[in-house]
Amino acid sequence: MSASPLNFLRAGPPPPKIALLPDGLFFIRTVEVATDAMADAVAIQVELALEAISPFPLAQLYYGHFWLPGASRALAFAAYRRRFTPEHVAAWGGSELVMPAFAALLGGPVAPATTLVLASPEGLTAIRWEDGIVPSQVRFRPVPAEATEEDRALARDELVRPFGNKAIVELAGPPAPEPAGGDGEFVFHCGDFTSRLPAAVADALDVRDKAELAGLRRERTRGILAWRILACCFAAAGLLIAGEILLAFGGLWQETRLTRLHAQQPVVDKIMTAQNLAERINELADKQLLPMEMIGAIVGEKGERKPDSIVFTSASTSASASGQNTLTVDATTDNPGDVLVYENNLKALPVCSKVDFKPVRTANNLTNFRFIVSFKPGALKLWVPTPSP
Repeated sequence: MSASPLNFLRAGPPPPKIALLPDGLFFIRTVEVATDAMADAVAIQVELALEAISPFPLAQLYYGHFWLPGASRALAFAAYRRRFTPEHVAAWGGSELVMPAFAALLGGPVAPATTLVLASPEGLTAIRWEDGIVPSQVRFRPVPAEATEEDRALARDELVRPFGNKAIVELAGPPAPEPAGGDGEFVFHCGDFTSRLPAAVADALDVRDKAELAGLRRERTRGILAWRILACCFAAAGLLIAGEILLAFGGLWQETRLTRLHAQQPVVDKIMTAQNLAERINELADKQLLPMEMIGAIVGEKGERKPDSIVFTSASTSASASGQNTLTVDATTDNPGDVLVYENNLKALPVCSKVDFKPVRTANNLTNFRFIVSFKPGALKLWVPTPSP
């Protein structure tokens, strides 16, 4: 009787499919908000803040945020979309939630002045609650997979040193989701630590395209409703039909479903082949471009290479057949002397093979100029922005 339909219905819906993304791919900031703000207003404020600090428009970012009613700040995080391959994005299909791994821990009970440290194959993540119910800071430090325990311990000490040595909770990752509960709540376990994320909070954490998410949520609501209706129908039928007849009906339904599935398999195979070919062409076209790494190289991890008066107005990238990446930037400044200073700073960079500043044009007390930076083949490595303390 363990495999009977009644037991199947009693078990409830299957566990949710959750896609937890590497923390190191995201830059993370806190955004101050009014304590009496509504969720929609906080979402708009987060988007405006991301547009201000990111070199890319929102349409080119995967982003989300964490906020609870009454909090005076929101925790925003974003990643450049092209850092994810088509295969990665395709693997999210059917996922109820897609977010960085550290976000799964934000619904746990944490006292003020406490730091959670999460270990992952990519490195270590520290989540700091200074005060309030929203973390004040999230820091990530990459650690090579081949690093020794001593190296990992040293990286951990350097990561949490700005927070002090008190109230540090070590967690063994990754967070594991519980089977789906009622009302769309998501529950994660990481050792003895339990995090509960209500549906509304979890929706804001999801980094996928917001229009696509709205459609997925509508489908999820319809699916839950359909599941409950189907469960009631099967339960009522179980009171009227003998177990053997019900089992026979289930076998017939399964056979019909498999017959339809086999009949549609050639069409599915053709579609998948075309999709894989398109994704491969897109990968070959884009794999040489590393725009985030280029911007990071010419600005510096803390902006120390670019004078504060210089503001980028646009940027574009290209790749040559020889493997050289080229970055073209239009910029403006109210201090013409900073242009020469910045040019000398860029020419001193070891990763640059050529720096070409175009003639300066001055109008309305503003100096507009363009410069082109060519990077040596293979000189750029994956750049992960480190959140400022």
